[in-house]
Amino acid sequence: MSERIAMCFSGGKDSALALHALQQSGTYRVETLITTVTDAYDRVSMHGVRRALVRDQAASIGVPLVEVVVPPQSSNEIYERAMGEAFDRLYEDGIRRVAFGDIFLEDLREYRERQLAASGLECVFPIWKQPTPTLAGSFIREGFQAVAVCINPAVLDASFAGRAFDAAFVADLPEGVDPCGENGEFHTFVWAGPILPRPIPVARGEVVERDGFVFCDLLATASRGQTETRL
Repeated sequence: MSERIAMCFSGGKDSALALHALQQSGTYRVETLITTVTDAYDRVSMHGVRRALVRDQAASIGVPLVEVVVPPQSSNEIYERAMGEAFDRLYEDGIRRVAFGDIFLEDLREYRERQLAASGLECVFPIWKQPTPTLAGSFIREGFQAVAVCINPAVLDASFAGRAFDAAFVADLPEGVDPCGENGEFHTFVWAGPILPRPIPVARGEVVERDGFVFCDLLATASRGQTETRL
């Protein structure tokens, strides 16, 4: 029998690829998705995606979503305490492993392993050390659809915000920018693909600069009674 696990899920392409790998492996069964939400903005932390859209993703995937709520500009202490409480609850529920979509950042992996160990949990990294050009290509070929929702303007032009993550997007990335944005160059929201039996209909909204990053707001369409729009 497959092992029950949880997964930290941002709604972006790396999370989607990792979840897809877990679903195909048969070794693990993801029973809980965990995302961090900034309460004052009602959005997924860092990515800036509206909370309702990640809830729609989880509903389509068919896995319950646990939202860990933190304040704006949350300190590491506040974040770690909130996540630690969530991890403790997972342990009490019989979960022993949590999956992440990290790819090659060793310091981040070590940080996660220390954080989970404090709650008696272990980490699973389904796409660890896979070449990011290969992962980006697989994401596109397998029919995933995503849009860039957060851009670091120090390394990418603001015009990348709101663009579809497709072959043209990857080809246009400047030299030195990771194809999966693993160094924080960009973040995405996945609205269709193998993990989503029901696509999440969204439309591009306003593009704004905030806290040193450029964000493209995504708006729900058909699920909110409007005409369906596909990106």
